[in-house]
Amino acid sequence: MFDIYTIIFLALAVFIFLRLRSVLGQRTGRERPPYDPYSAREARSPVADKVVTLPPRPAAAAAPSDPVTTRPTETPPTQPADRWKDVADSGSGIAGGLDAIIAAEPDFDAKHFIAGARAAYEMIVTAFAEGDRGQLRNLLSREVFDGFDAAIGERERRSETAESRFVSVDGSTITAAELRARTAQITVRFVSKLVSATRDRSGTVIDGSADKVSDVTDVWTFARDVSSRDPNWKVVATEAGQ
Repeated sequence: MFDIYTIIFLALAVFIFLRLRSVLGQRTGRERPPYDPYSAREARSPVADKVVTLPPRPAAAAAPSDPVTTRPTETPPTQPADRWKDVADSGSGIAGGLDAIIAAEPDFDAKHFIAGARAAYEMIVTAFAEGDRGQLRNLLSREVFDGFDAAIGERERRSETAESRFVSVDGSTITAAELRARTAQITVRFVSKLVSATRDRSGTVIDGSADKVSDVTDVWTFARDVSSRDPNWKVVATEAGQ
């Protein structure tokens, strides 16, 4: 037989069980699985092709910005009105665009950008003449590369060859600059002297001249995601200038 203490303990155990069930509930088979914080992360997309490697920037103290997004952590100091001297007129639309870019990327250097864009221009023109698709793929955006690739393919189908030789690059001037969301876009007008010729399968010049120096003007647009660690710029548009 149960004594009075056993009965009291049993009653207490039943009471505690009922209280826990009312507070914690019971499983119905419809419970959500435990939250996995890693499942919500988006897969990192492959790194885009390296395009235009700019010359090394001069050594300087690190800017107070996030190393990934390059978003300034504090308001940058007021810059002198002539900070774009020899690059853009103070108060112009170009200067305003460059101001927006440097606000997002404090270590941006316009003169170093122009030097890198100029080097890329010469490399791309030469690679196109030589049909070097590997070089072009590393220097152009996908859309621009497709256009160059199609032109090379057409030249190959006709068994033609091209040759280009730079005599000089006389000018490389920024004509537009802007920041679209996190993408910086800068348009540069190149003025150069070039010897260019196209030969048929027999080696006869059918376009241009193998000896004559021609004045050439091109307007190219470069773009870069300023939140990326990749310091390279992509050529996203090309056109003949005047």
